[in-house]
Amino acid sequence: MKKTGIVILTIALIAAICGSFYIVNDKSKRANQKEKVLTEVQRITTKDLDKNYPQTPREVVKLYNRIVKCYYGMQYSDEELDALTDQALKLFDDELAANNPKDTYKQSVTADAQSYKEQGITLAQTGVCDSNDVKYVTDNGSKIAYVKASYFMKEGSSYSKTYQEYVLRQDKEGCWRILTFYKIAADSDTETE
Repeated sequence: MKKTGIVILTIALIAAICGSFYIVNDKSKRANQKEKVLTEVQRITTKDLDKNYPQTPREVVKLYNRIVKCYYGMQYSDEELDALTDQALKLFDDELAANNPKDTYKQSVTADAQSYKEQGITLAQTGVCDSNDVKYVTDNGSKIAYVKASYFMKEGSSYSKTYQEYVLRQDKEGCWRILTFYKIAADSDTETE
């Protein structure tokens, strides 16, 4: 009888220790998860593009669109705006980056974002063409890709959709960089996801 009592007491003690360990461990996991919840701005600005650069022209435009959506629809500090513009400039081809120094580019983004805000315009959604719709050409030995993107804008109670074509050039490291982009008219080939 005495042995049975000791065995039961030992089992109860082990169960209590395991239960306590589980509760403490679970609380610390939840605390860590709460700390790791990042805003979209933080997700973009903490992305290491030197190690994890987008692999395809389409992925480059998708990331740029995420940055644009932050510019025109999210709250951010001056430091976060600096980091966002740094990330955007990393996606630019050397030619485009040379024509858009950081300070000039940042001022342009700030002015555009302020104008959108004053007019009550929000960027509701962005889209990028399917992979099959990306057009590849070679021009003077450079690999070039054309990617179409759409922007769904809300102004008051009305909506509009605009389209842009991005021209990307592959650099010496094989990374696709935005060379230029321009507004295009909608047509049957412009549908984006």
